[in-house]
Amino acid sequence: MDGINREQSERLKEIGMRAVQVKYELQSLTTKQKNSALLRVAEGLKADAQTILKANEQDMRKGKERGMHEGLLDRLKLTDARILAMAEGLCQVAGLSDPVGTVIERFTHPNGMEISQVRVPLGVIGIIYESRPNVTADAFGLCFKTGNAVILKGGSDAVCSNTAITESIRNSLTDVGISADAVQLITDTDRAVTAQFMKMNQYVDVLIPRGGAGLIRAVVESASIPVIETGTGNCHIYVDADADLEKAVPIIINAKTQRIGVCNACESLVIHEKIKDAFLPKLAEELRRYHVEMRADEQAARVIGDCMEATEEDFAKEYLDYIISIKTVSDIEEAITHINHYHTGHSDAILTENKETAKRFLDAVDSACVYVNASTRFTDGFEFGFGAEIGISTQKLHARGPMGLRELTSYKYQIVGNGQIREL
Repeated sequence: MDGINREQSERLKEIGMRAVQVKYELQSLTTKQKNSALLRVAEGLKADAQTILKANEQDMRKGKERGMHEGLLDRLKLTDARILAMAEGLCQVAGLSDPVGTVIERFTHPNGMEISQVRVPLGVIGIIYESRPNVTADAFGLCFKTGNAVILKGGSDAVCSNTAITESIRNSLTDVGISADAVQLITDTDRAVTAQFMKMNQYVDVLIPRGGAGLIRAVVESASIPVIETGTGNCHIYVDADADLEKAVPIIINAKTQRIGVCNACESLVIHEKIKDAFLPKLAEELRRYHVEMRADEQAARVIGDCMEATEEDFAKEYLDYIISIKTVSDIEEAITHINHYHTGHSDAILTENKETAKRFLDAVDSACVYVNASTRFTDGFEFGFGAEIGISTQKLHARGPMGLRELTSYKYQIVGNGQIREL
C-alpha cells in the first residue's frame, strides 16, 4: 500500500477483517440485548470518567502548546458534565425504537409468493471526524443500536481522549458478552493511514466524514468507499417583500448568533429590495449588538452604512464566525437563483406572509431542509424527533438531512414461496 509501511498496512487490514467478522454477530442481536449493552456502556463511561479526563488533559495541553484556537479547544475539552451528557445520550439511544427488522412494505406476487422489504444494518460504517471526543461515544451508540460495526478515525488532536473513551466502551461490551470489535479506533495519526482507510472498500460499506469543509472535501475526493457527505452549511435566509419584519429580526438573530460554530447557523442573507430601507437599519442595529460583522452588496451597504463590501467568496462562505453576507434581489426568482448557486444544500429559509411565494421557495430551493418563517437552527436530529443524529447529510442518495437511526440502515427483500418456479 502506497504511503504506509507493512506494519501499518497489516494493522489496517486486521481492523477491517475484524469489523467484517463482528458485523454478522451484531446483526443477530435482539433489541433487548442492544439496549442492555448501551446502558452498560453508559454506566462504564461514568465509572471511567477520571481516566477519560486525564487523557483529555493530555490532548488539551498539546493543543495549547500548538496554539490551537480557543473555539477548537472548547470543542476538544471534556468535563464531568460532558461525560455525563455522553452517557445520557447512550441511554436516550437505548430508549429509541429499533428500525432493524421493520417491514417497510409487504405485497403478494400474482403467483402467491410473499415479498417483504425489511430494514437491515448497513454493515461496517467508517467515521472520520475532527477534534470532538463526544463523537466517539455518539457514533458508537447510533451504529450499535442499528446493528452496525463501526471503525472510528478521530483527529490527531483528540487521540488520547478518543482512545480512553473507546477502551471504556470496549470493556463494557466485553462485560456483557458482546465482541469489543463492535467499535474499533484507528489510533495511528499518520495522514497516509487515513488516506488508505478511505480506500478499504473490501471491508467498509459506507464512510461518513464529520467536520469542516476541508475534511469533507478530502474524503469525497479520495475515498473509494461510498461516502455520505455531511455538515458544510452555507445556510441562507431570504427576507421577502411580504415578510413580517418584526418577526424577521429575531429569527435572523437566532439563526446567526445562538451558536456560530454549527452547520445550521445562518451565514448569508438575501433581502428583497422593496423592504431594504425599512428593514436593514433595524436588523443592522441588532446584529451590531451581537458584534456581527456585515459584508453587503452595494445596495445594502448604502442603507447599512458601516459595513464591508461583499465579495464573490463571501456569498459562498461558511463563516462559522460572527460574520454574515447580505445580498439584495429584485424578486423571488432572483433570490432562488442566488441561493441555489451559492448554498451547500443544507438549510435555507424564506420569511414571508405570502403563501404562493412561500410555496415557490419550498419547491424550487434545492436543499435538504427548506423553511418558511423559522430559524435554520432547527435542522437537527433531536429537534426533528429522531432522538439523535450521526450528522446532517447534504447529498441526495441514501440519506438527506438529519441522519438518525433509520438512515443507518438499508433494506433487503425477503421472499417466501411455496414451490413457485419461473416459467418465462
